[in-house]
Amino acid sequence: MLEVIKPGLETSIQDWPGRYGYLNCGYPWSGPMDSWSFRLANVLVGNAPGDAALECQFIGPTLKFQRNTIIALTGADMQAKLDGEPVPLWQSVAVNAGQTLAMGSARVGARGYLAIAGGIRNEVFFGSRATFNKGGLGGMEGHSLKAGQVVPVGEGQGRAGRKVKEAARPIIATDKRWQVEVVAGPNDDWIDAAGHERFLATDWKLSSKSDRGGFRLEGPEWTFTERAFNKLPEHGSDPANIVDHGYPVGAVNLAGQTPIILVSDGPSGGGFINPYTVPQCAFWKLGQSKPGEVYRFQVISVTEAQQRARDMAALCTPDSLE
Repeated sequence: MLEVIKPGLETSIQDWPGRYGYLNCGYPWSGPMDSWSFRLANVLVGNAPGDAALECQFIGPTLKFQRNTIIALTGADMQAKLDGEPVPLWQSVAVNAGQTLAMGSARVGARGYLAIAGGIRNEVFFGSRATFNKGGLGGMEGHSLKAGQVVPVGEGQGRAGRKVKEAARPIIATDKRWQVEVVAGPNDDWIDAAGHERFLATDWKLSSKSDRGGFRLEGPEWTFTERAFNKLPEHGSDPANIVDHGYPVGAVNLAGQTPIILVSDGPSGGGFINPYTVPQCAFWKLGQSKPGEVYRFQVISVTEAQQRARDMAALCTPDSLE
């Protein structure tokens, strides 16, 4: 139904919440980096919030439609045009068979989302249609889109002209600076008071050596509590080493002196400490940031993080449309 003319930099099929329940087998959740924008795109076209749609990273694809349908673009502004005419963000739009949607570079934000009425209907692997590139799982033949592929789409009931209310949309930073919420733990007791203070007072730069597996941060060195040095040999020699344990999605994983945020396609466990975790309610900010941009972290409680996630889910419903 959807012919891929140009695939873009990395355009992948994702669904929400992704491949949930398989971390113990080594398969990450995958799913969209910015689930807030992703879910609103689906709601705009009449789909369930978690239906499969496209995540377009940095540079979007060029796609030709083989039948009439309804689409919506959310998230990053990729300067999309339909047969040469600009396509508005945060609004459902009618397209006709034979029309071509061309998306360019992300002007604001990093990842744009394209939902199509009826949802993408690629094959389900382990309960999800989400793409896990490194594992060759899901998506189209296990990978992101390639030129010449035809993406299957279901029958939908969407209608054009619906818009997401301003108050229900995420505010994507335009000044290249992000305040990102974190919760303490699971291994915050391995970092001393000076280390915690430094982490929260530092402008951390997102490295270009980052992908959907991990966001590498550039900043000062960490300092540790006594337990990081006086430990049994099986914990490893580096202060950041610990006996292998499970990693939460969003963990700020301290690999030696380098913090790496474990994002959608990150590993499920290993032998480094995780002093902080980016919760679901703040994860979308990671998805909309580009290498070279700056994070300043703020601690919130687990209870507050859970409430913010519930508040976000309440916005990703038809009640947020006009």
